[in-house]
Amino acid sequence: MTSYAKVVVKGTPITKSNFKLINKEGRSFLPMNSGKYHDRYANYEQEIAFTAMAQNPGLVLDEALIAILKVFYKSEKRHPDTNNITKSIFDGIEKSGLIINDAQITRLVIEEYYDKENPRFELELFGDSEFNLTYQVLKRETPLPKKSYELASNKKGEMRTRPKPVKKPDAVTGSNSCSVCKEPIPGSDFISADSGKTIICRGCFTKLL
Repeated sequence: MTSYAKVVVKGTPITKSNFKLINKEGRSFLPMNSGKYHDRYANYEQEIAFTAMAQNPGLVLDEALIAILKVFYKSEKRHPDTNNITKSIFDGIEKSGLIINDAQITRLVIEEYYDKENPRFELELFGDSEFNLTYQVLKRETPLPKKSYELASNKKGEMRTRPKPVKKPDAVTGSNSCSVCKEPIPGSDFISADSGKTIICRGCFTKLL
């Protein structure tokens, strides 16, 4: 049986961290079939799983693996952090049955590219028993123009020096306000997400699901 597989999924990858909700007990979960924006991640994970199965029918890789991931973004200026997308991708690959567990990925190389007409990711998996990975970092004979990264600016054009504060209870009523219906929430009867920045009352949360 071959110890190699390749998966190509069209579209810009998305990160899991943007779609998790956290309940009052601190457990995180991903809503599905709610008809809301948060379904987008679950649908993307399913797309990866179905594509991986279709492109590698009947194949199961059950050994340690070398992974080469090439990500082609539509825009050079606006795209997810490349180091955050691997969890999204390998969760879908694991769900497909192509691999047993994403812990099998013992060596990983990620390369970032841009393709306005055809954004996608290309993942190659190599069995460690049959393949080896070597790499070199070489000094360029002719340097390229430097690509500099800057801190994100706020709407006023000023550099943001500290993160947005976590939402705190109202100083007068002592309650939180629901991010959906804007009504005050007495006590701690709410669902929080995005590190506490988003507060949803039980009523609105039930409607979302």
